[in-house]
Amino acid sequence: STNIRAKLEAEQGAKSGLLVVSDMQSAGRGRRGRSWESPAGTNIYYTLMLKPDFSSDCAPMLTLVMALAVAKGIRQTLRRDSAEAAAKVGIKWPNDIVVDGKKVCGILTEMSAQMDYVNHIVIGIGINVHNESFPEEIAPVATSLYMETGEHFNRAALIEEVWEQFEHYYAIFMETEDLSGLVKEYDAHLVNRNQIVKVLDPKEPFEGKAMGITPRGELIVDTWESRRLVSAGEVSVRGVYGYV
Repeated sequence: STNIRAKLEAEQGAKSGLLVVSDMQSAGRGRRGRSWESPAGTNIYYTLMLKPDFSSDCAPMLTLVMALAVAKGIRQTLRRDSAEAAAKVGIKWPNDIVVDGKKVCGILTEMSAQMDYVNHIVIGIGINVHNESFPEEIAPVATSLYMETGEHFNRAALIEEVWEQFEHYYAIFMETEDLSGLVKEYDAHLVNRNQIVKVLDPKEPFEGKAMGITPRGELIVDTWESRRLVSAGEVSVRGVYGYV
């Protein structure tokens, strides 16, 4: 996977900002160790490696920064061919990019850190670009840019578009080392916002209305009894009636 390669390069002294791009992966991974299908000549698989000078508790927020960059990059790319599809691009908290309610991109962030020092962070991105179909078990929740528009895309140009967007958002993030400068724009892309969601907390699942995110990237959920802040990690959020 590009994440594994990026981590190896980091350990061997590569400088911050390294981008590892592959045409295919033989061991692509998603959250919680799930496999990520990575056929050749079809999609985008790349990983950004950073060696930032901040505390380890800032690392999870980079996932949301990248989600914003990918959403904006895809939206800008689609706008040239299909304004209708571009308008349907959004973020399902914290880091799934969706088009018309179906997942088109996943992001996996991993960190190597000591007690008070970040060695490196890798942010892996997989974008479904030219898939014409998906296996039956994920077909109801997955899509590709081709399936949404009927168009073919230059994958390298899309990577460049996302990269430029990330540089912009990352600079804003580093000014405060939180999402305070990005909350408003992130919330504008958030497909969960003002929707009833189900928080699949292993300890205590609950439902409530998603209101947006905090400057730390937590999802604000109003239940009938209180306001709760949900941290990304092992907790998943779903729509009450489906994926979104």
